Amino acid sequence: MNLILLGMPGAGKGTQAEIIERENKIPQISTGAILREVGQSNTPLGEKVQEFLSSGKLVPNEIIVEMLVDRISREDCKEGFLLDGFPRNIDQGIALDDAKVSIDKVIFLKISEDEIIQRMSGRRVHLPSGRTYHIKNNPPKIDGCDDITGEALIQREDDNPEVIKKRLEVYYEETEPLLNFYKTKGQDFHEIDASRTLDEVRTDIGKLLT
Repeated sequence: MNLILLGMPGAGKGTQAEIIERENKIPQISTGAILREVGQSNTPLGEKVQEFLSSGKLVPNEIIVEMLVDRISREDCKEGFLLDGFPRNIDQGIALDDAKVSIDKVIFLKISEDEIIQRMSGRRVHLPSGRTYHIKNNPPKIDGCDDITGEALIQREDDNPEVIKKRLEVYYEETEPLLNFYKTKGQDFHEIDASRTLDEVRTDIGKLLT
């Protein structure tokens, strides 16, 4: 089964993608990982990609799709794949169609902006270990301190409310139009309420994939 997972930043795409990969034995395909892999390869395409990455320019959609098509032709994608972080906008969605990449289901994790901001701005991290907490949903035993070491927790810059709002503005401008794009083209499109618990969302996605 070939899948696309869409949703706002912080909607839980990464967590659910890992679960889908593990439970359905299909690889999670990240365009970022493909870019790094191809960019390090000693091939004509790798040299092209490295030129874009070194100059700080965006890699054109045509090259990303070319790499994606090569990746999903491998043996581990025989039973399907899950696209992570692609497409990000309508141009990329069209490029995917033009490359004849078949998609069986598009799953949209739906959640409100207020819930996203509450979720992300409440996160606190113990940087040395990577342990994460939430001031409301998963608070540390002692406010502001890691449970195991007692060291200070921090709020990452990405979890600052103003930074979150800027990321959401990019989402509304670039990615949200994909929802209507897939709905109107007759794609098998499903909305899942992502404001609920991880297990509830996981259960609903599991039903779609059986």
